[in-house]
Amino acid sequence: MKDNYKLAIIGYPLSHSLSKVIQEAALKSCNLSGSYDILPTEPEELITRIKRLKVEGYDGFNVTIPHKVPITLFLSKFDTNADLIGSVNTVKITEEKNLEGSNTDIYGFVKPIPDDVKENIRGKHAVVLGTGGAARAICAGLVSLGVSNITFYSRNVIDSHGHVELLRQKFPKVKIELKSYSLMDKLKGVKILVNTTPVGMKNFLEGASPIDYEVVKGLDDDVLVYDIVYNPVKTRLIKHAEFCSKRCIGGLDMLVYQAQKAFEIWTGQVPDVAAMKIAALESLA
Repeated sequence: MKDNYKLAIIGYPLSHSLSKVIQEAALKSCNLSGSYDILPTEPEELITRIKRLKVEGYDGFNVTIPHKVPITLFLSKFDTNADLIGSVNTVKITEEKNLEGSNTDIYGFVKPIPDDVKENIRGKHAVVLGTGGAARAICAGLVSLGVSNITFYSRNVIDSHGHVELLRQKFPKVKIELKSYSLMDKLKGVKILVNTTPVGMKNFLEGASPIDYEVVKGLDDDVLVYDIVYNPVKTRLIKHAEFCSKRCIGGLDMLVYQAQKAFEIWTGQVPDVAAMKIAALESLA
């Protein structure tokens, strides 16, 4: 076992990232020494950054917007999930300085969902708000849970068509539709609704909801509302869901669980998830 780990996150911007406090809590929970660096990296700096990570002896790093897809060009190995959706959020640097990519977002998304909900949504209808990079992982997670059809809602259907068509090719056994927000009315029969847009996030339309209160109110009683935004911990969408007595999950759980899986990939150790979540909550307070 290594006695000192050198880890990091690359992306741009990173001022909002909680990864440092979460991963340092993970190191502490496993009695491991090491560091986790925040490395803002603009698109044109990606190649240079990768070279420096190798030269400076990093053991691994997280990848976030806008590098989750471009980083795949530099990898010598992919895990199944990364290969499936063509998006990577975790990279391990081997002793030979090869880069091995994984996607832990799918695990992070699925893990917090209660078993009875997983059973309830099997063979049923899911709705995903947004078609950006995060939607790929969410789609793969929903498919793994056995949903029969997924409807994506987008504010710009023309720009979103290519993203959704790619998912149709990846998951041909699932009915995948794309609709405009302007056509959203009642969502009867939907058993899980997931927001993958940044609407409601701190410093980005904070206090707004990606869908109206009346739409949330009209959802089935046994629906699960899942917002992957984690800051604030309770978004307006989550507050709508709670007020309407709908079950809901916020984005902090997904963030912590994907971080847990990344840590295991780098170190082979299982960190204390509760300690990681507490560290994140303290940072957000």
